[in-house]
Amino acid sequence: MIISDKKISEIRDGLLGNVRYFVKWILISLVIGIVGGSAGTLFAMGVEWATQFRGANGWTLFFMPVAGVCIVWLYQTFHEEGNRGTNMVIESISSNETVTPATGPLIFVSTILTHLVGGSTGREGAALQLGGSIGNVFAGLIRLDEKDKKVAVMCGMSAVFSALFGTPAAAGIFPLEVVSIGVMYYAALVPCIFASYTGVGIARLAGLPGENFPVVDIPPVTLGSAAFVVLLGVLCAGVSVVFCILLHTSEKTYRKLFPNPYIRILAASVLFILLTLLVGTRAYCGGSIPLIEESLEGHVSWEAFLLKMLFTAVTLGAGFKGGEIVPTLCVGASFGCAVGTLLGVSPMLCAAAGMSALFAGVTNCPVTSLILALELFGYEGMEYYSIVIAVSFALSGYYGLYGSQKFVYSKIRTEFINRRSN
Repeated sequence: MIISDKKISEIRDGLLGNVRYFVKWILISLVIGIVGGSAGTLFAMGVEWATQFRGANGWTLFFMPVAGVCIVWLYQTFHEEGNRGTNMVIESISSNETVTPATGPLIFVSTILTHLVGGSTGREGAALQLGGSIGNVFAGLIRLDEKDKKVAVMCGMSAVFSALFGTPAAAGIFPLEVVSIGVMYYAALVPCIFASYTGVGIARLAGLPGENFPVVDIPPVTLGSAAFVVLLGVLCAGVSVVFCILLHTSEKTYRKLFPNPYIRILAASVLFILLTLLVGTRAYCGGSIPLIEESLEGHVSWEAFLLKMLFTAVTLGAGFKGGEIVPTLCVGASFGCAVGTLLGVSPMLCAAAGMSALFAGVTNCPVTSLILALELFGYEGMEYYSIVIAVSFALSGYYGLYGSQKFVYSKIRTEFINRRSN
């Protein structure tokens, strides 16, 4: 068979194009990974310091109004009152929205302030904003075009998320999946994976171990245990819908009742302090990682997931900063533990499955959810995690944490719908 000169030229050009793409994005992703990993490491250290200081000094809770006023003042000073956080970062990938340079420094400082006084938030949502800002700034410095700038933003998200949470595979896939449900940005796969592993490498060098919750009490897979996990997935889908509605409704209610942002955050601070004193524990302050650990041990009360949802809505709806992902994992763990304890099934497995299912339900990212579960809990319970994630994803409807997230294809039918999340 004779290959024409034109065909040979096409093959050569295609191969050269692939090589140029590969070399270009390895170099860019390494730089973004180093910068993002360093920023994420410093951010993680800052949040950890704030958490430890708060734990040793309970009086910091009563300075919540001061921290809230500082956060509002910072955003107004830098003319970022309309900053939509993670939604802005998502839209910078799906449309022509621009991530402002001030987004990174503001979310860095504001999240640490929120954790210092006990606000019920996480850090990974803030990591997406910090990473997106880094990627956007770097893309501007080297003058990437609009399409490549979107990939750089995703690289930054992966690098910082990975450095913070220590789950590089999940962090590398999450930005590809979260923007448009049903369509993944495969052109960013290599850049995001390289940036993610570079970011986590920087964190490891700095001594950050990452999150890991080994699950050892895993029963054999039987028809009965599989049926139970399906039931748990159904219940987790309902909880994820309620959680999303609660978060969105709290923000709208705050804005309606208190149009002035200073009054709004002061009112939320007073409410949060009163709720904390009423329940008599600081377990729902901050990211509540100890609550996740207690859930995996089967030592939490049944109402813990409800209280964590309430405290998180009170905090984030008013304008305090942080993320929704760690609170989501905490809600899932405590809910799964409660269900497992009630029905006599391994609380450790149920807590891990609940975390995985809630993450899938609120982010609508089943692939990332499964990879995250395997990185956090190990491979032994893979059958349970895959089932509970699939069920929760399918039944959680079109609700989500991020209003800018698009559902390109239906969850339940092979049809194009192109709608935003509720």
